[in-house]
Amino acid sequence: MSNVIEGAVAALNQKLGDSFDGNAKFVIEDEGAIMVDDSGARAGDENADVTLTASRETFEAMISGEMNPTSAFMSGQLSIDGDMGTAMKLGSALS
Repeated sequence: MSNVIEGAVAALNQKLGDSFDGNAKFVIEDEGAIMVDDSGARAGDENADVTLTASRETFEAMISGEMNPTSAFMSGQLSIDGDMGTAMKLGSALS
């Protein structure tokens, strides 16, 4: 597992706590994937209700609060495949 994925898992667990009750996957381009569900975040590449794909820079900006997930999506920096409702719940939890 890359250092980027390890750091992202830790950041997501700190940011989300137990506030997300869906099933989502973050794909960080050229790094790997992270699964997020009611148990928290962990490295993994499994099926999910929604898959969000972004560059490392975009992902880090969303986690740090420098970029709103909705803005990232609207500007084409974040792609979403799957259940938009779950994506919106995750976006709210990250904000």
